Amino acid sequence: MGRIKTKRIKRYTRMVMKESADFTPDFTNNKTVFDKVALSHSKKIRNIIAGYAARLAKKKLQSE
Repeated sequence: MGRIKTKRIKRYTRMVMKESADFTPDFTNNKTVFDKVALSHSKKIRNIIAGYAARLAKKKLQSE
């Protein structure tokens, strides 16, 4: 149950990923990309979104 994300996190992550294609399966890279692209959020929200973006990017690479 550790990977459950709220609808808000999922919706916002997908929106930010559409705006910028720079997201990769690397969490630390996603944190810096998110800081450049998105509005200011708390550090916790930034980390959750960066982690979920990494998970989605990894899933996309495996499906290709």
